[in-house]
Amino acid sequence: MLHLGVFLVDDTSWYGPVSWRKPVTFGLSFGITLISIGWVVGYLEMGRRLSSWLLGVFTVDCVVEVGGITLQAWRGVPSHFNTETPFDRGVAMTLAVGGAVLVGTLGTYALVALRGWRRGAGRVRGDSAERLAVRAGFALLLVSLASGVAMVARGTILFRTVSPEVAYETAGALKPVHGVALHAVLVLPLLAVALRRLSQAAPGPDTARHGAATAGEREGGRWARLDERGRVRIVGWAVGIYVACTVLALVFSLT
Repeated sequence: MLHLGVFLVDDTSWYGPVSWRKPVTFGLSFGITLISIGWVVGYLEMGRRLSSWLLGVFTVDCVVEVGGITLQAWRGVPSHFNTETPFDRGVAMTLAVGGAVLVGTLGTYALVALRGWRRGAGRVRGDSAERLAVRAGFALLLVSLASGVAMVARGTILFRTVSPEVAYETAGALKPVHGVALHAVLVLPLLAVALRRLSQAAPGPDTARHGAATAGEREGGRWARLDERGRVRIVGWAVGIYVACTVLALVFSLT
C-alpha cells in the first residue's frame, strides 16, 4: 500500500513495464496468497516437517519476488525480461528461478490435495464441503500457475526473437485468468467454513419454532437445517460459478 501512495504523488503512468502498479499488485497478490496457503495447508494430510519446509520456502520466495520487483520499480527499470546490465540480468534471473520455486511448492501442495479424490476423503481433512472447496481451490491454483508459466515463456520468446517492447506489451495477456484462478484457494474454502460455522452457531429447529424465539433465532433456524449435503450443494454451485468466471477470464484474455 506504500507504493500506492507513492504512485498518487509521483507523475508516472499506472501501466507499462516501469510503473508503481507492479509493486502494488504483486505485493497484494503475494501477500493474500501467502496468507491463504498458510491457512489452507492445514487441511492437507502430509508430514508436518515437509509442510513446514515447503511453507518456509514459499514464504522466502514471496519476499524475494516482491523485493526484486519493488527494487526495480524504484530504480525505474523493468523487472522481468530485463537483461540490459549484469545487475538487471541477475534480478530477472532471480525472479525467473523464484517463479519456478513457486510452481514447485504450490504444485506439491496441489498434488497432495488432489491425490486420492476418488476415494472420498483422500488426503484432505474437513467435512465434504470443505474437502470439495480445498480441492477445487488447488485445482484452479494449478490453472493460475500454468497461465503464469505461459506468460513468462511467451515474454521470454518475444523478448529474444522480436523486441523488448513487444514482449512487455503482449506477454501479460493472460493476467485476467491468472488473477481470477489464483485466489480460488482462499475464496472457496472460506465459503465452506462460513457455511459450516453458520449451521453450527444457529439455534436448533425447536428453539426457532418456540413462541418466544427472536427474529434472529428464527432466521438462524434456517441455517440449522443446512446439513452437510446442503453445504456441499452450495459449495458445488460456487465451484461451478468460479470455474465459469475463470473460463470467461480466459476468453477475455485471448480476445
